[in-house]
Amino acid sequence: MKDNAKLSRYASIFDDVKASDIMTPQVATLAPDMKIAHAQEMMKIKKISGIPVIGDRNKLVGIISIEDIIKALELGRINEPIRNVMTRNVVTIGLDENFSQIVDKFENFKFGRFPVIDGDRQVLGIVTKEDILHGIIEKFNLIYIHDKQRSAKLDADISIITGEQLKIDEAKFHYNIETSEIGKSGSGASLLKQFLKEKKFAPEMIRRVAVATYEAETNVVIHSKGKGDILCFIDADRIIVRVVDSGVGIEDLEKAMREGYSTAPDYVREFGFGAGMGIPNMKRSSDKLVILSKKEIGTQVEMVFYLQGLEARPGVVMGAS
Repeated sequence: MKDNAKLSRYASIFDDVKASDIMTPQVATLAPDMKIAHAQEMMKIKKISGIPVIGDRNKLVGIISIEDIIKALELGRINEPIRNVMTRNVVTIGLDENFSQIVDKFENFKFGRFPVIDGDRQVLGIVTKEDILHGIIEKFNLIYIHDKQRSAKLDADISIITGEQLKIDEAKFHYNIETSEIGKSGSGASLLKQFLKEKKFAPEMIRRVAVATYEAETNVVIHSKGKGDILCFIDADRIIVRVVDSGVGIEDLEKAMREGYSTAPDYVREFGFGAGMGIPNMKRSSDKLVILSKKEIGTQVEMVFYLQGLEARPGVVMGAS
C-alpha cells in the first residue's frame, strides 16, 4: 500500500510517460508445457514473483505466480505442466498506456508486475513498481515540471527521484539561506563541504556535491531574494541534496539549460556571476537532477549523488601511500 501511495503522487506529473518508456524489455518467459518446478526454480534464481507464459509467436497465454507455486506444492502438483495452474485471464498493460493508466492498474489489482503487450498480444516487456519509480528517471536525467503540469507541492517531503521520505528534521545537514548579497553566495555550500569532509567522504564526491550545491545556492541568492534552504540526506548508497526557495521560479527551463543563457541582472554580472552555467553545472556534477518550479511560487532542486565504488564511500581513503 505504501508503494502505491507513492506512485499516485507521481501520476499527474508524468502523465506523458508511456509504458514503452519505462518497461523492462528483457522478460523472463515460460512455455505452458514446462513443469511448474521449472517456474519455481526460475523465480528463485531471478528473484521475481511472476512469469508470463507464452505460446506460439510469443503471444501471451497466461501468467504463473508465487501463489500458484505454493498451491502446487501443497497439492503435490509441482511436476505438472504450467498450463494446469497458470492464470489465463491476465491483466496486461498496452504499449501506449500512459502513466495514470499504469498506476491505476497497480492500485486496483495489487499485483507487483504486469506484462506489456502489443495489439497481437505479443509480450514486449514488463512493468514493475520499481520500473515506474526509477525507469522514468533513467530515461529523463533531468525532469522539469511546467506550471500547468505541476500538481505536487514544492515542499513535499517525498523524493521525486527515489520515492523515499525526506523529512526536514531527519536531514543530516540543514542550512538556511538568508542573504541577497551576491558576495556571500556559497556560504551554505562551503559549510556542507566541510560537513562531508568531517564524515570522511572521498574528495571527488565532496567536490561534486559542493559544486552543484554552490550553483543551486547562488541561484537562490540571485533570483529568490536570498531566502531558501539547503538540506542534505545521507543514505547507504547515496547523498541527496535538496535546495528549496520561494522566489520567482524558472520561466523557461530549455533556455536555462543552455550554457551561457542567464537572466541575472547587470550588478550580479559585475561580481563575476550570472554566466549562465548554473543548471548545466548542477546537471554535470550530480547523477540525477530534478527541478520542480512554479512561477512566483518558487523552485525545488533535488540532486542525487551515488556512492559508486570504494573511492566514493565515507571512511575510505584511496591512493594514500
